[in-house]
Amino acid sequence: MIERLEHNDLEVSKRIRTVFQLSYQIEAKLLKATDFPPLKRPLISYVNSNTAFFGYLKGRELAGVIEIEHNTNFTKINSLVVHPTFFRQGIARKLMEFVFNTFDSNLFVVETGLENMPAIELYKTFDFKEVKQYNTDHGIRKIQFERQINN
Repeated sequence: MIERLEHNDLEVSKRIRTVFQLSYQIEAKLLKATDFPPLKRPLISYVNSNTAFFGYLKGRELAGVIEIEHNTNFTKINSLVVHPTFFRQGIARKLMEFVFNTFDSNLFVVETGLENMPAIELYKTFDFKEVKQYNTDHGIRKIQFERQINN
């Protein structure tokens, strides 16, 4: 089941951050990153975020989280994380489908590390096209994708 997470609630944000931390530890290894900014994101930034968080629940467990920034011009997927216990169970796919079914946009944007092949493969299955690659200040090569919806 997917539901909106009330991240302004401190206890909910703690649960969100736990999933982010566990997932990003794996991603940092995939990217061979020694300095990975997402792992440094403080709890208060979840609580005070202007983005929307949606969680995939398996029973009472928060198995995955997607963080969305939505406006009249586009929908940006800021983060998509799955708790490592629930890897390879289709949770990221279900969260992506949820976004497309929930947010009315002509443009969807997402980015990830260039070496994060599971994420890249997922985005390509949803017809995202590469628009650019760039290096971060932390030595990580990133790739940005867009998906245009023509009405």
